[in-house]
Amino acid sequence: MSPIPQLPADFQAALASLRSARNRSELKLAEVPAPARLAPFGVALGAEIMIEGEELATGRFILLHDPQGSTLWGGTFRIVTYVRAQLEADIGNDSLLGNVAWAWLVEALAEQGAQYTNAGGTATRILSESYGSLATRPDAVDIELRASWTPAGTAISPHLEAWANIVCTFAGLPPVQEGVTLLPRRRGDTND
Repeated sequence: MSPIPQLPADFQAALASLRSARNRSELKLAEVPAPARLAPFGVALGAEIMIEGEELATGRFILLHDPQGSTLWGGTFRIVTYVRAQLEADIGNDSLLGNVAWAWLVEALAEQGAQYTNAGGTATRILSESYGSLATRPDAVDIELRASWTPAGTAISPHLEAWANIVCTFAGLPPVQEGVTLLPRRRGDTND
């Protein structure tokens, strides 16, 4: 068995920053296995928003670190994210949805003061139509946003907080200002 490598100081600082991030109570985060082949060091968080047993959105936040740096990344850290949610058909069929999803990410990073470079990503709409014995199911549209960027420095909490806000946005949860507590949603509410 090989010895566990000592974590570099920059990665330790980034992990400490992640631990200090504040997220909404609706968002459940849990550490999941990080991809091992992308970088010498990494941590991954899975997220889900479940309300009354219904999954509204899921996602993954991965922080990679290569002390040698990467010319592709333009730095020694890289954040890789994924968010997925099911939308109502009228919203999901909007041809500008991908542009909106990307704009949400860029705005969320700016609102949290997350400094970054080399951002890129894709937004995908997935239409599910049911047939045969499943024909009574309504059509469903999912949106997926896959994005990555290079954070400036080891202050990672603003990046995680911005991404968490995107997961909440994808789930259809309204934004909440600091110090404001939302009342719980009731099944059948139409005033969202």
